[in-house]
Amino acid sequence: MDKRSLYDGLTQLEAELRNTLTELMELKEGFHEIVEKNTTLEMENQRLREHLRELNQVAEAPSEKMKQALSKSRMNLEKIYEEGFHVCYDLYGSRRENDEPCAFCLEVIYRESIK
Repeated sequence: MDKRSLYDGLTQLEAELRNTLTELMELKEGFHEIVEKNTTLEMENQRLREHLRELNQVAEAPSEKMKQALSKSRMNLEKIYEEGFHVCYDLYGSRRENDEPCAFCLEVIYRESIK
């Protein structure tokens, strides 16, 4: 190998290494951004989970009070409804498809009684 081709080879290798180093630095910056975003999302996820737990606790408390406040006849209607049957006026006794909720049945069971 002559000196000129050796020098050209080293120059080409140096240019390739610089390009590789530039790509590596860009990848490192991108990775850093991804890690930051991931950390932010994990923290936000945790806050949302805590908030959801709080909401579930608040939602459970009134339903327990509501169940205690139900009369015996409404508790029977609730039991029939939970077994998968309609208790509303129009569809009373028919099977609820796929146990989907029925707003009319829930209204019959949980509405405030008029005094």
